[in-house]
Amino acid sequence: MNRIKLLLCAALLAVGYLFYALDFSQYLDLANLKAQQQTFADYYQHNPLLVVGGFVVIYVISAALSFPGAALLTLLAGAIFGLVQGVVIVSFASTIGATLAFLLARYLLRDSVATRFSKQIKAIDEGIAKEGAFYLFTLRLVPLFPFFVVNSLMGLTSIKVRTYFLVSQLGMLAGTLVYVNAGTELVKLDSLSGILTPPLLLSFVLLGVFPILAKKGIAALQARRALAHFEKPKQFDTNLLVIGAGAAGLVSAYIASVTKAKVTLVEKHKMGGDCLNTGCVPSKAILRSAKIKSYIDRASEFGLTDASAKVEFSDIMARVQRVIAKVEPHDSVERYTELGVDCVQGHAKLVSPWVAEVDGRQISARNIVIASGAKPFVPPIPGLRDTAFLTSDTIWQLSSLPKRLVVLGGGPIGCELTQAFSRLGAQVTQVEQAPRLMMREDSDVSTYVERKFLTEGIDVQLGCRAERVEVRDGEKILVGRIGEDVVEIPFDQILVAVGRSANTQGLGLEKLGVRVTERGTVEVNDYLQSSIPNIYACGDVAGPYQFTHTAAHQAWYVAVNSLFGRLKKFKVDYRVIPWATFTDPEVARVGLNEQEAVEQGVAFDVTRFDIDDLDRAIADEEDHGFIKVLTASGSDKILGVTIVGHHAGDAIAEYVQAMKYNLGLNKILSTIHIYPTLTESNKYVAGEWKKARTPQKLLGWVARYHAWQRGEKSAQDSSAQSLGAES
Repeated sequence: MNRIKLLLCAALLAVGYLFYALDFSQYLDLANLKAQQQTFADYYQHNPLLVVGGFVVIYVISAALSFPGAALLTLLAGAIFGLVQGVVIVSFASTIGATLAFLLARYLLRDSVATRFSKQIKAIDEGIAKEGAFYLFTLRLVPLFPFFVVNSLMGLTSIKVRTYFLVSQLGMLAGTLVYVNAGTELVKLDSLSGILTPPLLLSFVLLGVFPILAKKGIAALQARRALAHFEKPKQFDTNLLVIGAGAAGLVSAYIASVTKAKVTLVEKHKMGGDCLNTGCVPSKAILRSAKIKSYIDRASEFGLTDASAKVEFSDIMARVQRVIAKVEPHDSVERYTELGVDCVQGHAKLVSPWVAEVDGRQISARNIVIASGAKPFVPPIPGLRDTAFLTSDTIWQLSSLPKRLVVLGGGPIGCELTQAFSRLGAQVTQVEQAPRLMMREDSDVSTYVERKFLTEGIDVQLGCRAERVEVRDGEKILVGRIGEDVVEIPFDQILVAVGRSANTQGLGLEKLGVRVTERGTVEVNDYLQSSIPNIYACGDVAGPYQFTHTAAHQAWYVAVNSLFGRLKKFKVDYRVIPWATFTDPEVARVGLNEQEAVEQGVAFDVTRFDIDDLDRAIADEEDHGFIKVLTASGSDKILGVTIVGHHAGDAIAEYVQAMKYNLGLNKILSTIHIYPTLTESNKYVAGEWKKARTPQKLLGWVARYHAWQRGEKSAQDSSAQSLGAES
């Protein structure tokens, strides 16, 4: 920072210190202004130019230096100058002051901030170049943030000074009018009974409802801008058009039909989406078969001998398809047609905010829901596409078990399928670029799962970057690198499970101006509206969570907000989102884990219970794993829970409900749990939390009381001996 900037900073600090040290804020008190209003008014009658000039200078300095009292000065302007003159004077004074504050922030801070946060500032500047004026206008019109914050932050951007001045003056005009009008009514107040006059009551009402009206006005203006280039149909074929019949689309359509809306559901592939056909259902079916095989391999642990099983992979895959077929009616065209849903097979492409074209047929709808899901992401690894690679979508087409299988990815999908295929007899090598498996979980969780994989004979390659795939003498080889060392892994099949990307291509979103995030998902607000207000999105295509249960959760908000948003809209609630990875042992989580709490600077306590001490787990030969509960420091409020163990995905339900309804560990401890069950572990971890907070001093006095009750002559010695024995 150069010398001039240092001197300017010192001067600003000195002025600020004097303002508070000399208590100038007392002169901007409502009672003081009320007491002096007549004096100001009389002086204005005799020296109008001097009073106007002095008032403007004071207002400009106050706004430029972000001193408190701008609202009171605006009220005073109404009391002294009247409505019209007051609005004109305050409008220019506030805008000049705001612009000076903006220039100070730009001069003093922009260069240093831009140097330190160059990438972030560049992204912000790109957004400001596109929508800066409108964004500033909304901030001025709807005072979500204090004006001094807006002045300072906008000074760090590249918005032009002229634009900033004009937009600020226009945006603040409505608020200025409301406050100056209130000031004109306050001047008439000479007794408490005057509060009940209709004009003054109206002024107070305007002060209260202005932010609400402004917010609704901005929303209407945004909607009008987004829809301005399209012709709206005079009549619609349906109330709701849903694109995609996965979990999100099915629930959206179901709720719409139950509420008697006319709804059209479009699906280009199979009803049920990924979850039914290639995701949750088939993966859990093959995991169950693999689990049974592992039990047979462990038969001696249960006192059984000569137990064996031959794996016929084609039979297992036939069972997977049988399970899918058994669940299929829940998501079928027949069922939804009976519910009143118009099910359409085909590819939907939006041609306007209200119209979709499905294989040449145009369908108009009042509102549209994009629930097109996601697909496996395939990284650009040289040679990979020449090897007929598998994904979580295509692996179910296998009819024979790969002898050597490479699994790329150490996330939930990769880990589940790695263990399943290994237990069924494949030689599996799991390749993960990160330093550990399941990076979203705590390191002790990753270590536990990795150790289990290693004991089952899985080759886990961590910190391994896949560089290319080669074919040598007819053999497929994955070439990777761990640090400086080259790793070559021969394989028969390779499964790519490194993540999923949203299905946003081919829907016509770009033409309509539906914004997409950097992650490739549809950008939605708190009500799950896209940048086109009557187009909503939910499920994997919207994020931020790619779980079937979250998609269904979002679908309720989408259906209700799209159909009844004119009456009442609901913000989507992400406070308590649970999930599980169905490895063996299962890993289930809700809320924060340790690594997230540390990253967010949240103060927390950790309570842990090892499941190897649980009676039911011991009886089931599943006495492994742990429960880890994070609580707010000094409280029993649950911040997050991680469970590693048998049926962890079921056991965590109690914590999900507890967090949803703000029940702490004390409530779980006082709840009766059936013995012997796995869920008893929840009570025991609450007991561990309580035991760690035992009031030792109080127990010392209790020991003395018991000694006295026994009639011992030296109660003090008895209690001392008792405490000594305990320690």
